[in-house]
Amino acid sequence: MNKIHPLIRKILENRGITEEEEIFEFLSDKPTKTYDPFLLKNMEAGVDLLLSSIRQNRRICIYGDYDADGVTSVSLLIQILSHLTDNLFYYIPSRFDEGYGLNKDAIDIIKKEGAGLIITVDCGSISYEEVEYGKSIGIEFIITDHHNISDRPAECILINPKQEDCLYPFKQLAGCGVAFKLAQAIQRKSGLPGSILSGVLDLVALATIGDIVPLVDENRTLTKYGMRKLNSRKRPGLKRLMEEAGIPAGEINSDYIAYIIVPHINSAGRILDAKTGVELLISLEREKIEKHTAVLIQNNKERKELQEEAFLKCKKIVEEEMKEDLFCIIASKDVHEGIAGIVAGKIKDEFGKPTIILTESSKDGYLKGTGRSIRGLNLYESLKKYEALFAKFGGHSEACGLLMKSDHLSELKTCLNRDIENLYRENTALFDFDLPVDLVVEEENIDLNLVSELERLAPFGCGNERPLIEIRGVRPTGINYMGDNRQHVRFFGSRNRGNGIPCVLFQKAQDYSQILQRSDLINVSGYLDINTWNGETKIQFVLKSITC
Repeated sequence: MNKIHPLIRKILENRGITEEEEIFEFLSDKPTKTYDPFLLKNMEAGVDLLLSSIRQNRRICIYGDYDADGVTSVSLLIQILSHLTDNLFYYIPSRFDEGYGLNKDAIDIIKKEGAGLIITVDCGSISYEEVEYGKSIGIEFIITDHHNISDRPAECILINPKQEDCLYPFKQLAGCGVAFKLAQAIQRKSGLPGSILSGVLDLVALATIGDIVPLVDENRTLTKYGMRKLNSRKRPGLKRLMEEAGIPAGEINSDYIAYIIVPHINSAGRILDAKTGVELLISLEREKIEKHTAVLIQNNKERKELQEEAFLKCKKIVEEEMKEDLFCIIASKDVHEGIAGIVAGKIKDEFGKPTIILTESSKDGYLKGTGRSIRGLNLYESLKKYEALFAKFGGHSEACGLLMKSDHLSELKTCLNRDIENLYRENTALFDFDLPVDLVVEEENIDLNLVSELERLAPFGCGNERPLIEIRGVRPTGINYMGDNRQHVRFFGSRNRGNGIPCVLFQKAQDYSQILQRSDLINVSGYLDINTWNGETKIQFVLKSITC
């Protein structure tokens, strides 16, 4: 391994990575941390049933969720299983008409299509009634999932690292990660070439970053190899989408995935039909790829317009009606169901409060809700106490989904606000916006080499955030406000050398205008970046906060 910059070692130490072997694995371009797929409970039985069904030429349906994790999972298994059978199809329920997970009407449709086996991806762990119904009409099930199991688990072959008595050592795989472990087990037992597994790692990387699971341990391994696959642009549909979205060739990183590729794939299920995402990912024909790419580009454009309109309306509701609420629970007819989760996240970020947005359900008298949480509050556990109020409920610490009678809304608001007020009394830092600083650095120690070394910690995301750096005691000079409302600002932060380090603050310049005008010594925290313009490469410090 190349010599490790001492400041990189310090960051890793602060994150609990101290052993040389751990450091080597974390920084390696060829990480090896992965586990035997047969350590997953029921994996052996699942693969045996699947291969037996293929030998009997039974029709198999892959049943997935309508988000990017589900879409990539469906695509992955379609690609893998197509090497073994062509008696195969997939089903993704409508977000608007059917909702999340298995449902009996869908099972009826799948039965009429002749399926004898349903393999779920990214859903199904607690679909006890639906599975029992399917079994009663002659369908067998293999459930692959990664969600928490809060209710009675489905009585079938269930492959989920979070289920009771599962000995798999890593519990935080994305749904597509679990589907990949099934693919590994299939490849091992069927004798398929190992190369078919590397051919789907790009899908695993998209899902792992897109579903915001921790980028540590096995997830980090799968994502690193998957991003390498993405950069090779071997999947025709993704290649075309990246071209249309303006992603430079060979420069894929977690930000491009999280903020460009995944939103485009998600937009299909948010606006019209998630099957468009699957078809783009599995298609090889140029004409189909062009068609599906155009649909996703248009869907995403529409999604952004709906999102901004809904955000402004919800922001107004919070400002006018919920100033005293610590938990924002917004029921609005003006929010398109497909973008409610995104808007909940934006409201959470804007006000620093956990947020649930509820929209009218297709089921009379019911509301569908989606929530996003702040750091320090486990949303899943907060809501689980009141699951008697919900017809459906699921999620994890940072996000949730629910279906409830509208009559229960007032009670839910009262209970959640009361609980969070009690939590705040116990922990007054609960709503603290500030992220922990990874490293305090002297201005003179910042150079292009350090910025380059910091990139060795990538991919960044949940559980492995981009290192937050603080520089203390610099004086702002050359202050230049930008934007129609002077919402951005550039300046130099200097103490000991020349003009100092170029700093840029986006969106929140007016929050710090008084501090900057005083020209006193300030402390700045943010992320070190490289800005290339007209062939010249310079360091840029992208700020998150300024303090005196």
